[in-house]
Amino acid sequence: MKILLPAVLLTITWGECTFAQTNQTVSSAEVNKILLGTYNPLNYQASVVITDPASISAGLLSQISTDSLRADLFALAAFKNRNTFSDTSSSTRGIGAARRWVYSKFLQYSNANEGRLKPAYLWFDYSPSSAGCLGSITRHANTMAVLPGSQTDNPSLIIVEGHMDSRNDDNCDVTGSAPGIGDNATGAALVMELARVLSKYTFRSTLVFVVLTGEEQGLIGSTALANYLDSKNVPIKAVNNNDVSGGVFCGHTASAPGCPFYGNIDSTEIRIFSLGTINSAYKQWARYIKLEYKEQLINQVNVPMDINIMQNEDRSGRGGDHQAFSKIGYTAVRFTQANEDGNASNGSGYTDRQHTVRDSLGRDLNGDGNVDSLYVDVDYLSRNTLINGNAMAMVALGPDTVNFTPTVVSANLVRVRFNPASGVTNAGYRVAIRSNSNDWDSVYTVTNLVDTITVPYPMNTSFYISAAAMDASNTESQFATEFTLSTKQYVLNLPPPGNGPGTSAGLGYYGIQLLPNRPNPFDESTMIAISSGTDIFADRTWLQFTSLDGRVINRMQVQLKRGSTRCCSITALPSPAPIYVLC
Repeated sequence: MKILLPAVLLTITWGECTFAQTNQTVSSAEVNKILLGTYNPLNYQASVVITDPASISAGLLSQISTDSLRADLFALAAFKNRNTFSDTSSSTRGIGAARRWVYSKFLQYSNANEGRLKPAYLWFDYSPSSAGCLGSITRHANTMAVLPGSQTDNPSLIIVEGHMDSRNDDNCDVTGSAPGIGDNATGAALVMELARVLSKYTFRSTLVFVVLTGEEQGLIGSTALANYLDSKNVPIKAVNNNDVSGGVFCGHTASAPGCPFYGNIDSTEIRIFSLGTINSAYKQWARYIKLEYKEQLINQVNVPMDINIMQNEDRSGRGGDHQAFSKIGYTAVRFTQANEDGNASNGSGYTDRQHTVRDSLGRDLNGDGNVDSLYVDVDYLSRNTLINGNAMAMVALGPDTVNFTPTVVSANLVRVRFNPASGVTNAGYRVAIRSNSNDWDSVYTVTNLVDTITVPYPMNTSFYISAAAMDASNTESQFATEFTLSTKQYVLNLPPPGNGPGTSAGLGYYGIQLLPNRPNPFDESTMIAISSGTDIFADRTWLQFTSLDGRVINRMQVQLKRGSTRCCSITALPSPAPIYVLC
């Protein structure tokens, strides 16, 4: 999803850098066609197609492996220094060896899944001098794997990314130790694990798994990727950036909003940062991620996670690869652990691990030469991997976003009219509302193209409303852009001459409405709601049921008061028994 933003709203932490990425090329012509949507989806369909959302969520839960994540962290640490401008010719050390290893792992996952996952490099040119560094390495690459989607019309991408380049105290040091485990082998391992687990499935949308380079020198790799896709007009539904998302320890310092105190442990919260405030598509995506986790997984996991939707685009004074996408209008968010071990200040007296040689795997407690106590928590990392993968899977399975028009019709009652694209039939819709928080207060499910909901807010309260389409498996699309509405306090107007209060026109002036019954059709019982914007008829309103030939079957008094909605349960017994009404 791409959004046009007023320039004055953009705040890019890395804005002082001069981006000079040129000559972007995808190493595989086949992968390039998939990215551009010019391919035949039938060539990439799994022999056994699993599209049930509950089965895929359960599959993610059972198949994401802490052992696999740990092995990838150890492998990335073995390259010693993964600085963007480090060695590219060695087979064991530097950024070149690391990206070839990632590519080989993507190829391994592909071979295990009918060759459907397609690895490639996105090559681009960038001079070290542009980042204030020395060196001769000017050709760089992001390593990616693409899982083609099955959608033939309006194909789109869903991207999960994490940078693997590392640094120590000196951002230009290409030979010294720079293990970069917390920042950001954890994010790279998360991306690789999702490629391994998700590549067995077929989704409507194409999934792209990207291990980036160049984040530490100013979002170099992500900018090359975002600009390349933008130049080709490639639609992107969402981007999940994972950076510093596997640690649980609070250091002496942490970028605001930071953690509470040194030594604090938080292994049950993940923060999602995104651009924008009111009506932000970025925060809509964060809310979708949280909704899918709550509805699909939270009752199945052993350790539930708290997903905290943050107000700001990133931590104070910091930046990340999601900004390369959001600054040009693509929907992108950043996942970051709750507690950080350092604020990357690297000044005098800085003793925390982030952006130093101390950002390593862990400690050797028994002196046998092997690390046996990790500084990151792979169980926590696996939980964050699950949250990422579940949201990606659901939006990749679900239908396209639906247009809708909401209208406050009386007091707290909102009519919602859905406008699906021509030829599209949705099984239902979700309607989400919220007041002042970043979280949705309620999410309703409705089935009619025109339906109503009652919002739980006091009179004259502003609130936000959005909607999503739902397919036959009850999988939601992304939610549409929010509308801002307000609950109404009705003011009485006298009806015009000739329209007395006993007529339907007169009743409309007083906000009195007989709303559609639910369910409809029904077998034995249904519910009818009556709303009112006045107290005038409180003691003289009757609900009357007549047969087709005009006979009164039942008549019952209804107490109507201003701003309230009366609900009546209607039970129809076999003829000639009467209709029973309970209000």
